[in-house]
Formats: sequence, C-alpha cells, structure tokens
Amino acid sequence: MGFLSEILGGLANNALGGRGDTRTAGGARSPLLMALLPIVLSMLSQRARNSSGAAASASGGGFGGLGDLLERFTQRGYGPQAASWVGTGENKPLPPEAIDEVFDTQELQQMANQAGVSRDDVRSGLSELLPDVIDHVTPGGAVPEADSLSASVDDYLRRLS
Repeated sequence: MGFLSEILGGLANNALGGRGDTRTAGGARSPLLMALLPIVLSMLSQRARNSSGAAASASGGGFGGLGDLLERFTQRGYGPQAASWVGTGENKPLPPEAIDEVFDTQELQQMANQAGVSRDDVRSGLSELLPDVIDHVTPGGAVPEADSLSASVDDYLRRLS
C-alpha cells in the first residue's frame, strides 16, 4: 500500500460522510467530493486517463502535476493559500471564484463532464477538495517525488474503482 492510500483513506472517509462536518451535512457534498477526487488525484500525479478511465488530467495531458498546479495558484495570486496547503500549519481557504482564475473554461468543462456534474459544482467542489488533498499529499510540508506520487495515485485510484 502506497503512502497516498494511507493518507487519503481518511480523506475519502470524510468525503463519504465520516466526519459529520458541514461539507457532508445532508449528504449533499459527499457524492460531489467523491466524484471529483479521482480527477484531482489524476491532476496531481501528472497522469492523463483516456475517456474510459476514471479520471483525466485537467488539460488532457498538458497539465504538469502537483508542482504545476501549485505554480498556477501562485501566478494567479493565490500563493499564500497554496503555500498553506503544503505547509504544516492551518490550510487557508480557497474561494470558488479562484478556480475560474486557475483553470480555463475548457478545463472546467472537461472536469465537469468527467465527474458528471455542473461547472458550478466543479468550482465549489475543487475549492473545498484541493486544500485538503494537497495538504494530505504533502506530509510534513514536503512535495513528494513525482514518480512516487504517481504510483501511489494509480494504486489509490484502482482501490476506488
């Protein structure tokens, strides 16, 4: 079992309603977060899936993984938030409108199609999910090696299927 399976086991449980916080109140957030989780993991691991796969990178293979994602947030003025997710302190929240600044319309539509949700759902779901997932895949404030992260994500996605 890879480190991502261990780390994200609790995150998946939270998304399924195990924590009982406002994100899972009434069960409305759980399905959305679980639909987006494979897409987010794929983005972070630099892996593009074909249309029959569980997830695809945000831009069909041109997305460069966790490092590029963090750089996008930094370039768009959300560097403090991104740094807080990698760091060991409290995660700064991300407003849903930031997603429009980091991802283009085509990327958002592709993610919406893959998850079977609206672009508005993608915006709100990613603004909730990205801080938690990035925090979980950067234990101790360190960005993992790309190969290690990719292998762990592949293993985790197989377990989700």
